[in-house]
Amino acid sequence: MLDPLIRGRLEQTGAQLSERVPLSGLTTLRLGGPAAVLAECPSTDVLVAVVRLLDEARVPTLILGGGSNLVISDDGFDGVVVGVADAGVELGAGTVLAQAGAVWDDVVAKTVAAGLGGLECLSGIPGSTGATPVQNVGAYGVEVGSLLRRVQLLDRATGEVRWLDPSELGLGYRTSVLKHRSDAVVLAVEMAVRPDGASAPLAYRELAVALGAREGERRPTAEVRDAVLSLRRSKGMVLDGDDYDTWSAGSFFTNPVIPDAGLAPVLDAIRAKVGADTRIPQFPGNPGTKLSAGWLIERAGFGRGYPGIESPVRLSTKHTLALTNRGRASTRDLVSLARNVRDGVEAAFGVRLEPEPVTVGCSI
Repeated sequence: MLDPLIRGRLEQTGAQLSERVPLSGLTTLRLGGPAAVLAECPSTDVLVAVVRLLDEARVPTLILGGGSNLVISDDGFDGVVVGVADAGVELGAGTVLAQAGAVWDDVVAKTVAAGLGGLECLSGIPGSTGATPVQNVGAYGVEVGSLLRRVQLLDRATGEVRWLDPSELGLGYRTSVLKHRSDAVVLAVEMAVRPDGASAPLAYRELAVALGAREGERRPTAEVRDAVLSLRRSKGMVLDGDDYDTWSAGSFFTNPVIPDAGLAPVLDAIRAKVGADTRIPQFPGNPGTKLSAGWLIERAGFGRGYPGIESPVRLSTKHTLALTNRGRASTRDLVSLARNVRDGVEAAFGVRLEPEPVTVGCSI
């Protein structure tokens, strides 16, 4: 129960408060129990005031953006969930400045419509802009980290708002120093874009083939965005309320990066199971070698739609890297399937897959 004095102070900031709000309605997995209180913040100023107030009062707080990379327990969150709602976007000749609450794909669409290139390969990714540097979101050969100019943060320890250079974020493959931490809140993101209306050089073979182009070639941004959205839809990776394959957190496991010293025994274990002549997808891991998590999952015996039509949670019927809610699942069901897949891949190949989503009140 929220202290009436704190409630009154929160309302004075301009936040809109609701009680016992089901968090399942605020995540793309459509899972999660209730929030004791939901505080929706219509502007960045309100967001900063609310978080400062809650931290001062030592109230348990969960910052919620688009809910696309979040697994929340069936018990929900016994505290205040702070909804980030400021969706402001400012376009310049070579930059885009987006507030944390802006829907990411809306930001991409606005840059493409304005003839600005660079973000088009990141089309269709669900969630809010504030999450993109935290996860160093990437797709089709482009990562947000390669486009960042600066990120505005609220330091919850000091209450200070400041801009950080990308070099301060420890950006890596699907990670940053901000991931799995709660002591900083992303408020805004500024990225560099191309003013010439052409895409970044195509760096992903599947996308180049779909466009009938060569790797390294540049194409009009709108053409590339359409191709990316088509590819993502074919994999159930564009949100659709009528398609249970999109009731997911996207790619659930990151592609494992194997250190050079450990690569040979891993490849031997894979070949022993799938055949010596099978081509094993391998990519530079910087350092090490990156393997395909989806490929390993399938070769370990977990096919599309696993474990079957009667299960409340299944691997997507379109690709094996997404765990999906079939409309009647619980978080407990999802965690069980995730552990089953992770442990099965490790038993088969000696590779332990790491989950990509952030967990609240549960662990994989």
